[in-house]
Amino acid sequence: MPLLEPEPSALRPAGRPGTPSPDRVTEDRADGTPEPLRGDLIALLGADKVLTKISDLVRYASDASPYRFVPRVVVVPEDLDDVSAVLSYAQGRNREVVFRAAGTSLNGQAQGEDILVDVRRHWTGVEVLDDGERARIGPGTTVARANAALARHGRVLGPDPASAIACTVGGVVANNASGMTAGTTRNAYRTLASLTFVLPTGTVVDTAEPDADDRLAHAEPALCAGLMEIKAEIEADRELVARIRAKYAIKNTNGYRLDAFLDGATPVEILRGLMVGSEGTFGFISEVVFETLPLDRRVTAGLLFFPSLPAAAAAVPLFTEAGALAVELMDGNSLRASVSVEGVPADWAGLPKATTALLVEFRAPDESGQEAYEEAARGVLEGLELVSPVASVTNTFTRDAKTITGYWKARKAFVTAVGGARPSGTTLITEDFAVPPTRLAEACETLLELQTRHGFDAAVAGHAAHGNLHFLLAFDASRAADVERYAAFMDDFCRLTVERFDGSLKAEHATGRNIAPFLELEWGPRATELMWRTKRLIDPDGVLAPRIVLDRDPRAHLRGLKTIPRVEAIADPCIECGFCEPTCPSQDLTTTPRQRIVLRREMMRQPAGSRVEDGLLEAYGYDAVDSCAGDSTCKLACPVGIDTGALMKGFRHTRHSPREERAAALAARDFRAVEAAARLAVAAADRIGDRWMTAVTRAARKGVRPDLVPEWLSGIPGAAPRKMPDTARVGATAVYYPACVNRIFGSPGDVSLAQAVVAVSTRAGKPVWIPDDVAGTCCATIWHSKGYDAGNAVMANRIVEAAWGWTAGGKLPLVVDASSCTLGLAREVVPYLSADNRALHAELTVVDSLVWAADELLPHLTVRRTVGSAVLHPTCSMRHLGDEARLRAVAEACADEVVVPDDAGCCAFAGDRGMLHKELTESATRKEAAFVGSRPFDAHLSASRMCEVGMDHATGRGYHSVLLELERATRPGSLN
Repeated sequence: MPLLEPEPSALRPAGRPGTPSPDRVTEDRADGTPEPLRGDLIALLGADKVLTKISDLVRYASDASPYRFVPRVVVVPEDLDDVSAVLSYAQGRNREVVFRAAGTSLNGQAQGEDILVDVRRHWTGVEVLDDGERARIGPGTTVARANAALARHGRVLGPDPASAIACTVGGVVANNASGMTAGTTRNAYRTLASLTFVLPTGTVVDTAEPDADDRLAHAEPALCAGLMEIKAEIEADRELVARIRAKYAIKNTNGYRLDAFLDGATPVEILRGLMVGSEGTFGFISEVVFETLPLDRRVTAGLLFFPSLPAAAAAVPLFTEAGALAVELMDGNSLRASVSVEGVPADWAGLPKATTALLVEFRAPDESGQEAYEEAARGVLEGLELVSPVASVTNTFTRDAKTITGYWKARKAFVTAVGGARPSGTTLITEDFAVPPTRLAEACETLLELQTRHGFDAAVAGHAAHGNLHFLLAFDASRAADVERYAAFMDDFCRLTVERFDGSLKAEHATGRNIAPFLELEWGPRATELMWRTKRLIDPDGVLAPRIVLDRDPRAHLRGLKTIPRVEAIADPCIECGFCEPTCPSQDLTTTPRQRIVLRREMMRQPAGSRVEDGLLEAYGYDAVDSCAGDSTCKLACPVGIDTGALMKGFRHTRHSPREERAAALAARDFRAVEAAARLAVAAADRIGDRWMTAVTRAARKGVRPDLVPEWLSGIPGAAPRKMPDTARVGATAVYYPACVNRIFGSPGDVSLAQAVVAVSTRAGKPVWIPDDVAGTCCATIWHSKGYDAGNAVMANRIVEAAWGWTAGGKLPLVVDASSCTLGLAREVVPYLSADNRALHAELTVVDSLVWAADELLPHLTVRRTVGSAVLHPTCSMRHLGDEARLRAVAEACADEVVVPDDAGCCAFAGDRGMLHKELTESATRKEAAFVGSRPFDAHLSASRMCEVGMDHATGRGYHSVLLELERATRPGSLN
């Protein structure tokens, strides 16, 4: 064991409940996947595709639903051969298989108790066809990623779920998820051109193939005959045909799509329809081709406030008739909870409980169409009685993109914001139903009465234009009385929806575990039996996702409800929605932010010192703490701002020994010497060579600790010049602070970054001054990222005091030439400052060099030459600061073509973390690097030296600061 390896027990949770949770993972599961299952699947697929540790099984046991089931094994297939092999294995051994992609489904569809198959990691990609008219998409691709590719062609997918940043296309099709505007005409069932899927037998079907029916008839003759037999039976029953058509006149995802038997003429066409909304119970969808829709870019929207839920519901048909594409409803509880979402007016917290808002949006392809919609909207407004209970309410329509984005951010955060505001320790239930839109107001009144009768104070929102409402309930799943109260509510709610409104018990979230027992209530015995018969025909051995859609147990929806034990305060609001996962650099390497919290909660469920807890702790050090980049982009993706990166930094601090903390504080106090030594070491390494340095650092890592000693990577830049450029304080328009990383590591070419910043500032008539005493100072990010609190406090206070003096008490802006350091100085140092220094910090204006260049310099510079093309790597710090547009602006001044890869994300180099764990950067940048390597670029640009080094390592291309490129583009005379 390395000398300074921390004890796993240092992260053992404190303050756990007096008794273990009833739904804890039992001791017999502590060893992970049992034999022979483990050995069989490893032999079949290879060890790298089979996850067997108890920590792996636990982290996959939770999704966005209120259920939790621990799989026996997790498989990560790479291709169709792997999927077919797993299905063939399960067929012959009476095993069960569940497919999981994003895990954002709300009814437990992504959970299994045997073999769980992760079909996200290796199943991404978008191929735009016919200039965007169609798109071929991998099932693990998020809806947002697919739409990013289509937007360049003025097209968009029909389904638009609120979870688009996280949910995958495969999940959208498997659940027939729709969203704000899809209704019954733009959903997956209506806009799917073709799909490729694998049946439980391993047969692969591509519905686009001209001879697909012939192939299927040859491979599965009994299946083909059975499908046509059911089709004939349905069509012969006029009453049943009418019932089926009526059920799909409104939004409905409960049960199997029996209209597929009416819409499809052949077995393949029938299967194509049945796969939509089948929730993984009929096969694995490996590829989809969508017919896309026009992306009308002329948008007008308004957020309108009403005195009550029924009053708002009554206005919905008026806006629908006026041509609104979306009419979204949010009740008072939803509006008040959304104040936790960044950008939402704080005074919404004071809205009266009965207040309800409608978010109404019109979209048009051109100005005349937009004006016509706006005139119609004004006509509707004149007849409404709106309220303005708080100052921020305007009750007007706007074209302002920022305002409209804010409205939608609040609406899309419904589940997460309300869930985050729920009482600690409670489980969140999300219900989703539809009634005929003409009866929406009546349904709202009835729902409110029902909630009150059962003691729930639910939040209500939904796609009001389509008669589709969502509501959230919170209760304590560890208390039997609370579970029975929920059960009684569900019984009454389901009967009310079906018997009074003839509604859909699931409008767009699919049946799942919590509505399966009520399927026959809605559909009746005849249609329900046809669904059972279809399942037996396609999956006769019951291999795929049993109990997800069909379950005869009347209390099945109460089985597997998960408790939510309290964890660290920063993470406790988490509802495990998974919105954070696509942005996480370690998502394909170890764990995601959601999984880090899920594992922590399982530790809290366990009795102290259990074998399960020991197994979780043993893995948590690397899988959760060490492999977290600490970039905190999870906070940006989380609607309630949970910063799992900060939690992991806190755990790093917890693992430090007092000796480590003292050493880190000493390094901060003597940072001038540390900085000089580091620069000398880099200069020496440049002479010695990469091979020798790599060998030395690898040996040190083995002896000390991999998370303390960086590994030298080939291509690490040489040392920066010892002397800063000459500058004058007199006449300076800003103080220029070269970050310590740019004082240690050099830039490519003959001009240093400091020289470039000074030169372009002078050319623009905005000279800057570099203080003589910057050596020995730092933004403190070095200590902050590693959880060294004492050292962080030393350096944070030192740099703020120095900056206050340099800037004459904040009279001049402080320009910082590394985005991560800008973020550190502007925000991250604040909690570690003394009260006096916090006051000094408040007087500082910290400006990133990108902002300085884009806003202050570019208008005064003459561009003399450009490169043909440039690819950009926006850093995670730029995202936190909101500076990505400035990177593009400066790059567009320097290059004729500027490209930001659709898969650009955090490089995970994170200072030196990419040298501590190079596999983290390699995994985080895999997709971005693939794009960069797919074509030549004349320049590869970013604005943070270590991120540039990380991208150098990932792509084999040479990245440099966009400020260097700006200096080159504006340099007078010849470059020779």
